[in-house]
Amino acid sequence: MSLFAAIRLPGEILFGKGQRMALARVAARLGARALVCTDERFAGTRPFLEMMAGLREAGLKVLVHDKVLPDVPRDSVATCVAEARSFRPDLVIGMGGGSCLDMAKCAALLLSHGGQLQDYYGEFKVPGPTLPVIAVPTTAGTGSEVTPVAVISDPDRTLKVGISSPYLIPATAICDPELTMTCPAGLTAIAGADALTHAIEAYTAFRRPGDPDLPQNHVFIGKSALTDHFALLAIELLGRSLEKACANGADEDARADVMMGALAAGCAFGTAGTAAAHAIQYPAGALTHTAHGMGVATMMPYVMMYNRSSSTDEMSKIAIALGVDATEKTTDDLADAAIAEVGRLFSAIGITPTLAALGLDEDRLDWTAEQAVGIERLIKNNPRPIDLASMKRLIRASFSGDLSAAAF
Repeated sequence: MSLFAAIRLPGEILFGKGQRMALARVAARLGARALVCTDERFAGTRPFLEMMAGLREAGLKVLVHDKVLPDVPRDSVATCVAEARSFRPDLVIGMGGGSCLDMAKCAALLLSHGGQLQDYYGEFKVPGPTLPVIAVPTTAGTGSEVTPVAVISDPDRTLKVGISSPYLIPATAICDPELTMTCPAGLTAIAGADALTHAIEAYTAFRRPGDPDLPQNHVFIGKSALTDHFALLAIELLGRSLEKACANGADEDARADVMMGALAAGCAFGTAGTAAAHAIQYPAGALTHTAHGMGVATMMPYVMMYNRSSSTDEMSKIAIALGVDATEKTTDDLADAAIAEVGRLFSAIGITPTLAALGLDEDRLDWTAEQAVGIERLIKNNPRPIDLASMKRLIRASFSGDLSAAAF
């Protein structure tokens, strides 16, 4: 018997219109003193104020930290924790985009175990459970509400860094699509493209044998039967509704599909991991100061073309999940159609088509390749092996916009 699967998820996931109203009851089961991490914009909205009132009416003491910044600067976490320590929270609630959720995870970590964030960079460095985290996303993209990862920016490092541990998985994820209704079209596109990239990279990730030590020694272990289920669900939902949500933010059904797609993608890549598109975005994003979702989506069609020979069957199923008509098409035809449809969808929602258009300078291409190929936790997941020479060719193809050149 060769069937193997592994997955790590929150203890509770609540999804649907109005589910944010369950926050107070969920929080009351986890503690009595809540640290809330959010950003200044969301802290001024009616839904936020209503949720805070609900927490207080349920008898909880609340401390709001509303100074979360994009990409979670390392020292901003220390500031948050210093403010919260005398409050003695027994749970942390993250509300907002991925950075707010990651701040909540990092704050819970330092409040529980002390030290500095850099003590925990990498995999399995968190020594034990943290304060419980409730994640309430207001964008649909990162999947941080269900993943074991917190990404931060460290001023001493060129690239963003991650802390990866199953102990960082939130205790509860509350995903209410109504909270995304006012998300601007541009952010909806970038976040949704990030989610679709998560799903595609998780579904095409390297498949490893079911060694019992694998999930115990690695946070990201490659694709399996369970992660495949979530990845294909995400691809189907995002394929049918991301373009609609960008075109009409008031489309409730499209908003729900996109948020569920981002959630399902997080369920998939939180165990399977991501691969080359993410590896390239880390250095490319550091140089161009562009949004993470934009960078990974720019790379995705080129990475799919590079991986096509190793993932033909998976890409044919991606095509079908994206709604491509499979009538009289071979597996090879469908694999090509999947790449074409991802490119078409990303173009339709305004994703930058090349690394050149992203703002990467040609004289930094080799440096980008060297940095990307060195991110082993991502490169090891790529279904087709990729060395420095191959990485340089792939990056040059994505710089020039020559999709066929990525199929070498």
